[in-house]
This record gives sequence, structure tokens and C-alpha cells, in this order.
Amino acid sequence: MKEILSRAKERVTKCRVCPICNGAACAGEVPGMGGIGTGSSFKNNVKALENIKLVIRSMNPAANMPDCELDFFGRKLALPIIAAPIGNVPVNLGGMPTEQYTDYLIKGCIESGTLASIGDLPGADNFQKTMDAIKGRGEFVIPFIKPWDYEDVVKRLEIAAQAGCRFCGTDVDSVGLPAMYNAQPPIRIWTPDDLSKIIEKAHGLGMKYILKGIMSPDEAFGAIQCGADAIIISNHGGRVLDFTPGAADVLEPIAKTAGAKIMVMADGGVRSGADVLKLLALGAKAVLICRPISLAIHGDEQNGVKKYFETMKRELISAMRMTGCKNLAAITGRILH
Repeated sequence: MKEILSRAKERVTKCRVCPICNGAACAGEVPGMGGIGTGSSFKNNVKALENIKLVIRSMNPAANMPDCELDFFGRKLALPIIAAPIGNVPVNLGGMPTEQYTDYLIKGCIESGTLASIGDLPGADNFQKTMDAIKGRGEFVIPFIKPWDYEDVVKRLEIAAQAGCRFCGTDVDSVGLPAMYNAQPPIRIWTPDDLSKIIEKAHGLGMKYILKGIMSPDEAFGAIQCGADAIIISNHGGRVLDFTPGAADVLEPIAKTAGAKIMVMADGGVRSGADVLKLLALGAKAVLICRPISLAIHGDEQNGVKKYFETMKRELISAMRMTGCKNLAAITGRILH
């Protein structure tokens, strides 16, 4: 991975590829890979995970060979980690074209036994180009559609369904992205009625619907009432609002109150398999990762993705073994200090 990141540093122009990716050096660089404003929201994602400690439990023989497979709505994933979406790759990273990035991402995720998420840009024609890069691999892809007007979202949902996607979603917090302020058509904050209609349309096309950008119990229950199948606890990598808590800071109360009714996932600041374990112990069923995977792609294309997931899986299994967790169901708050 060090070699892959070294090559990535030569290929991207808008990310410093810091030894520790914590948002300190890139604060305010949006577009780019930094956090908005002071960068505190990005930094808080990392700090929140750093502050959580794990309890060693090494007297459980059943944990000798931990099983980290995840049942994701009937799809078996090799590990509870999914690649998070990024919209405009050249604008944010200064690297390869988005379509090429998407192709490498999907190939690497398929080889790793997991799913790839892809982002969205203004114009249904741009979404079509990105979806064309899927090339018949829609069942391995989760497209995240921006909160456009109903008609524009429906166009994208139909394109995704035609591409064979079984899952789709919306990063509802993307209304805070500076680059989207003057988008044509503009994105907007949806009402519960808007969301219910969109989710009903997605379900009618045979797709599960995921809402990304939930940071409070009331919004989690709002997602449930609108018919969402899953939520992602996320502050959009700290890129939409300054001075928010880290995702790990708010995950547990949301999971405790809403987790029995909806699948809860999380992202933000994950840098190791132990970080994944922490989020699972707080109540997430799966974890999404963006920045490190984006760099892995620029460092070694699809092979970089595969190597990254191999590293994360090895670290997760090691952490599960040392905390006495034989499978994902055994990961609970008891392993946290």
C-alpha cells in the first residue's frame, strides 16, 4: 500500500496524499478532498474514531478464525466495507476521468467481493455516461443520485434500473456542496413527501433505496417513515457544513433507536480495519470508505482497490480475533472501552 500511495501522489494534483489523512493539511479545499471551512468536520470524523478504545478479549477459542461476511439485502459480501461515492473525480482529485475511475473501481470491488458506489453530476447525460461505464455490472453498483427535482431523479432512477442496479440512493446532505449551489438544474432540500414519492418509484423499479447524510435520530426516523431501506450516518466527509460532530460521535444513539427498523451504515474518517470494527461495535452494519480508495485507484487502478480491501479485511479480522468476535453478529459495544 505504501508503494501504491507513492504512485498516487505522482498522479493526483488536488490531494497531498498525507502520511496521515486527517484533514489538517487540506482544510477549506472544497472542491478538492478537504473539509469545508476550518475543516473541523473532516477532522472530527478522524478524532471521533481515534478517541474510541478497544478491549482485548483473547480467551474466546471461537474467534480463532473470524468470519466477516455480510448479508446485504440477500447479497453476500466478503467484508462489511463498501466503496463510497465520489462525483467529479478530476475536479476533486485532479486525476483520471470519472468514467475511467468508475471502471477501475467496479472491477476492484468485484474482485474484492463487495460493492462500488458512484456519484452524480448535473445533467442526466453525464449520469448516463457514468452509468455506461458500468458495462453490464449494475448488480455490483450503488449509484447515489443528488436531490434534484422529481423528474430529474426519476430519469436517473430509470437509467440505473436499465443498467441492472439493485440498489440506489441519495446523498441528501449534498445540498451543502459549494459546487452545487449554481448547478443547473439546482439541487434542493426535499420534503418528506418528495422523498416518499422517489423511494416508491425506486421500489417500483426493483431497487432498494439508501439515504446518505443522516446525522440525527429524528432524520433517521424520517427516513424510515418515507420508506427508505437503509441509512448512512455521514457528514459527507466534512465537506458540506463546518463544525459538525464526527459520524462516530452520533452513530450509537441513532443505531440504538432506529437500528431495529432500518439498516444503519456509517462513513467518515475510517483509516484501518480497527476503525471499521469500532463503527460496527457502535451499531453500524456496514462501513463506507472514499478517500483512501480513491487514492488506491490512482496508485494502481483496479489492483490498488483489491490490495486496499485485502489490507482492510486482514486488519478487521485481526481486530475481531483480538476482541473475541467470531463473526459480525458478535461485534457489540462490549468490545469498546
